[in-house]
Amino acid sequence: MTPEAADFLDKSKEFLERAPALLAQGFTDDAGRAAYLAGFHAAQALIFEKLGRSPKTHSGVQSTFARTTKDEPSLDREMRAFLGRAYNLKAVADYETGRGAKVTVTQATEAISAARRFVAAIVRLLGIE
Repeated sequence: MTPEAADFLDKSKEFLERAPALLAQGFTDDAGRAAYLAGFHAAQALIFEKLGRSPKTHSGVQSTFARTTKDEPSLDREMRAFLGRAYNLKAVADYETGRGAKVTVTQATEAISAARRFVAAIVRLLGIE
């Protein structure tokens, strides 16, 4: 694995470790955001490993990941949808205001579980365990 891909994966694992701790402290917005960022950086690792570069924007990573993995049979529909769904939690946490502009405990918990599966799938695709 390239050093750059390894760095992206390390960052992914940091966010994956941080998310449950944030949730346990009641920081549901931050836990949801961390779950998304774990997946975002894992996707960057895979993209970099396959293409030798990775987009910096959220939309760029999401679209490049979709194109790069479109023929990958080990990624099911849920895995392919993770980045877009989880980005919605980041958007709520970062940009939305008013009543209801909060990531719920259930949403954060589900996002963390999905992020774990997503990162594990990326690790398998990268051929490391």
